[in-house]
Amino acid sequence: MKGMISVLIETKNDEERLAKTLASLVTGAVEGLVREVIVCDLGSSDGTETVAEHAGCVFLAETRGEDALAKARSDWVLLLKPGARLVPGWVEAAREHVAVANGPATFSRSRQTELPFWSNWLTRRERIAEGLLMRKSVPTRGRPLRLRAEIHAV
Repeated sequence: MKGMISVLIETKNDEERLAKTLASLVTGAVEGLVREVIVCDLGSSDGTETVAEHAGCVFLAETRGEDALAKARSDWVLLLKPGARLVPGWVEAAREHVAVANGPATFSRSRQTELPFWSNWLTRRERIAEGLLMRKSVPTRGRPLRLRAEIHAV
């Protein structure tokens, strides 16, 4: 369906952090933005699978995120790390981006998880740490746009 996104989370032994991330996605599911959540597990020995299944996620055991990307049913995919929590306002920002943009976007870190000034300059950060919203069919090149929404990044 047009305008919906698939969420992809790669995890290993992150049952508690996964639960927090999934809880922050509920608004997106209720609002009709989140079509599916795919949890790619890299061999967990805790209750990660149970958390994913109770939340109604597609659970893929022993599968890397890049391998599961082809299984996503939406053209847009939101890549998240376990523990990342999207804050209020993310649904509207993501919906607007999906409707008008073609390139990738990340969320802004909330003040609670914002990196110190020098860390922004001196460390290389993973795009996925702040949530990466991208088209499944278009490779991500260059610097992604920043959405006007925040994430409690891990």
